[in-house]
Amino acid sequence: MKIICIGRNYTNHIEELKNERPTEPVVFMKPDSAVLLKQHPFVIPEFSNDVHHEIELIVKISKVGKYIEPKFAHKYYDEISVGIDFTARDLQDKLKSKGLPWEKAKAFDGSAVIGDFIPINQFSSLENITFELHSNNQIVQKGNSNLMLWKIDELISYVSQYFTLKIGDIIFTGTPEGVAAVKSNDVLEGFLEGKQLFRIQIK
Repeated sequence: MKIICIGRNYTNHIEELKNERPTEPVVFMKPDSAVLLKQHPFVIPEFSNDVHHEIELIVKISKVGKYIEPKFAHKYYDEISVGIDFTARDLQDKLKSKGLPWEKAKAFDGSAVIGDFIPINQFSSLENITFELHSNNQIVQKGNSNLMLWKIDELISYVSQYFTLKIGDIIFTGTPEGVAAVKSNDVLEGFLEGKQLFRIQIK
């Protein structure tokens, strides 16, 4: 299993981090060791003092594909969920300033939370679904798929030009505005259309 992540896919998040708006999707990857095990807390790594939560819609690939046309992309997944792309922002800023890759800040152990999956046939449209991240019972991030610069099918088509998609691969589709640092004893909960799909504690 591989985890393919999309950066800068929501205008307001691009603006909050003062990043340049991309002309094509920004792609990076996480190894399978980045997946936070079920029922395990997220432990803030020793190498960062500023780990941010980034909630995202995520898609699980159900069929092997390469060079997928956008009009056929919907045939390659049948479940979606929400997840967190934890980011060591201080380390990422340091790496970016030197023109270096982001992996140490984005792909470390436990940096990918994957919620419970829901069949897509439970939604009338995937282009208008809401999701939220709650921290200590307060909404801290809220997004809607209609605000994505590149929709799910477009992303699947795009990444398949570079990587063969395999059954079980996960695509993180980008985060909306509201990212912020986590701290010890925080409780984070992810919701998709009002349904809780994960709950984790920060240590």
